[in-house]
Amino acid sequence: MSRVMGIDFGTRRIGIALSDPLRMLAQGFETISWNGEDDAFALHRIAEIVKEKTVDTIVMGRPKRTDGTESESERKANAFGRKIEEAVGIKPEFRDERYTTVIASQYLRQTGFDGRKKKNVIDQVAAEIILREYLDMHRN
Repeated sequence: MSRVMGIDFGTRRIGIALSDPLRMLAQGFETISWNGEDDAFALHRIAEIVKEKTVDTIVMGRPKRTDGTESESERKANAFGRKIEEAVGIKPEFRDERYTTVIASQYLRQTGFDGRKKKNVIDQVAAEIILREYLDMHRN
């Protein structure tokens, strides 16, 4: 059985979450740290995960502005999504990700997570939220 990958795209860090093979649960998997310019590095790591974890669906956050208009971050996410499709042959399904990082930050704070380590996992938690919403939508 194959998995679904959730991606929280950022120009410094890319959060990765994976579903279980039954597509019931979402779990943070990895944070890819990058410089926002070396696409080959980030795409290579995503391709490795897709292959190793038998991913056949990718859901990616689309950072819309609160008024719904396209932002520079959204343009970059769209372009990166096209590059993912070229690299792994899977076209990402985009989901509105407004506030996922805020929700992830609140969740980590409420669970008493060490603030110094927070930036290393916050993007994974945001990817997990994006993925969980996708899995819930497709389960119902």
